[in-house]
Amino acid sequence: MAPVLRTIVLIPSRLASTRLPGKPLASVGGEAMIVQVWRRAMAADVGAVAVACGDEEILRTVEAVGGRAVMTNPSHPSGTDRIHEALEILDPERTFDQVVNLQGDLPNIEPSAICRVLEP
Repeated sequence: MAPVLRTIVLIPSRLASTRLPGKPLASVGGEAMIVQVWRRAMAADVGAVAVACGDEEILRTVEAVGGRAVMTNPSHPSGTDRIHEALEILDPERTFDQVVNLQGDLPNIEPSAICRVLEP
């Protein structure tokens, strides 16, 4: 029998998008884009889910709908850096076996697509 792996889905998010400033809070279907992405990650039901954000407004938006968010350094040059810091904060004991980096601008991603990245 295969071992059960602990998974966390981390969604990097920041307001300082160069192409569309404020993008995570843009309304998509009546909710902030970041909330839509968080909801799809939750629906995938593959493990813990958190938003790694560089802005208090994103943190408050996610927490307002019952989501988990963690503040990271707003000057990180990439989402990967943001995820690394969030993982250090959320899991200092390194108990997660798998980390899914789910981009915060995929409000229409199918939860099954999130599940499929864990198949290999």
